[in-house]
Amino acid sequence: MATVSGPVVSSARLSAFVFVSSASFVAIVTFAFPQASRAQTTDAIGVRAQGMAGAFTAVADDATATYWNPAGLAGGALFNGLLEYARPDRDLSETVRGFSAAYPALGIAYYRLPVSQIRAKASTGTTSPGREDQGVLSLYGVTVGQSLGEHLVIGSTIKLLHADDSHLAVDIGAMATLGPARVGVTLRDVTEPTLDNGGAALTLERHARVGFALTSGKRGVIGQATFSIDADLTKTDSFGGEQRDFAVGGEAWMPKQTLGIRGGFSKNTAGSGGTLLSGGFSLMLKRGNFVDVYASTGDAVRHGWGLDLRVTF
Repeated sequence: MATVSGPVVSSARLSAFVFVSSASFVAIVTFAFPQASRAQTTDAIGVRAQGMAGAFTAVADDATATYWNPAGLAGGALFNGLLEYARPDRDLSETVRGFSAAYPALGIAYYRLPVSQIRAKASTGTTSPGREDQGVLSLYGVTVGQSLGEHLVIGSTIKLLHADDSHLAVDIGAMATLGPARVGVTLRDVTEPTLDNGGAALTLERHARVGFALTSGKRGVIGQATFSIDADLTKTDSFGGEQRDFAVGGEAWMPKQTLGIRGGFSKNTAGSGGTLLSGGFSLMLKRGNFVDVYASTGDAVRHGWGLDLRVTF
C-alpha cells in the first residue's frame, strides 16, 4: 500500500476536497446502514487517544489505528508496536490490557476489555448484569488498507470477539489527506454481532464516527503540533445511558520528540449529558522508544488512567 502524501494546495481546493470526501463516505454510511446504533465496542483503547479525549479518528497514526480508524495505518511509521495497560474507571478494579503492532499496510491487535466499558445494552428479554460483575470481552483484530490515489485510503479490520461465545465483526474506515488537513470516518461493527455474556445478549450495532485534524506532521511522522475534532454520527445506549460524543483534542511535541503533551475535552450531547477532561504526556526513553501516560476525570463513565510502552521506527 502506498504511503499517502499530497502537495500544498489553495484553501478553497482544500475545503472542497475535505467536504466532498467526508460527505461522500457519510452518505454511504447513512443510506447503506440506516438503523440507529444501540451498542459498540469500547472507546477505552489507546493511551494517546484517551489523552486527547477520543479526538483521534482523523489522527490514528499509531498501532491503535486498528481500532480508531483502519485507514490510519497508511499515516503511521514504518513499524509501530505498543503494550497497553489502563484503569478506565478508578471506581472499579477492571483493567484494559492489550497489544497492537502495525506496518503501513497491515496491523494486528489483541485487547482484553471490561464489559462495563462497552457501549452496550442487553437485548430485550434478558437481564444485564450489575456494573461491577459484567465480565470481559476479548478482541482479536487484523487490519488491512488500500490507497486510492494520492489522497484517500480505505481500510478494514476483521475482529474476533469473545465473551461467553465468539463472533466475527468488521470495522471499516476512510482517511482523506490534503496538505495539513485530514478527514477520517470510521464505521464500527458493520456485521452487528450479538454476544452472550453470562446470560445477557449484548448486541454491538453499527456505529459511525467522523473526525477532522490539522497537523504539522508529514504522512508517516507524528506532527510537532496537532489539533483534532471528533463527533459521533450515531447515538448509542450504554450502561450509563444514551451517548453521542463530541470531542476536541490537541497534541504538541518538543523538538526531536523527546517530550510530548496532550489534552482534550469530550461532551456527551445525548441523554443526560456528561463531560470528560483528559490529559497526558509521552516521554522518549531512547530514540524510537516511548512511554505514554494519560489521566481523565469528569462526570462521564470513564475517569481513570493508563500507560503504554511504544516502539516506533
